[in-house]
Amino acid sequence: MIIRIVIMTLKKDKIADFQCIFEQSKEAISGFEGCLYLELCRDTSHENVYFTYSHWTSEEALDTYRNSQFFRSTWNEIRALFATKAEAYSLERVYSNEHNKAL
Repeated sequence: MIIRIVIMTLKKDKIADFQCIFEQSKEAISGFEGCLYLELCRDTSHENVYFTYSHWTSEEALDTYRNSQFFRSTWNEIRALFATKAEAYSLERVYSNEHNKAL
């Protein structure tokens, strides 16, 4: 499994536009083959900094998504809203206690 974290710093006047695009896209992203989980988070200190946190079955599944027409068109829309270049990380889980504690 691959965990993908993308950090996006938006122009402050584009936050509502981003939220609208994400709302319209989240079901398609979640339903993409290989996507196991999708979450959108916002930094508690900076209202214009957002994180997507997603789980993918494999690097290949993530790459298939990233090479899709849907991703390219959506990313082009979102990228226009950025104040700075986005950062993305693909991670492998080393440890988790998620099954030991309730949230």
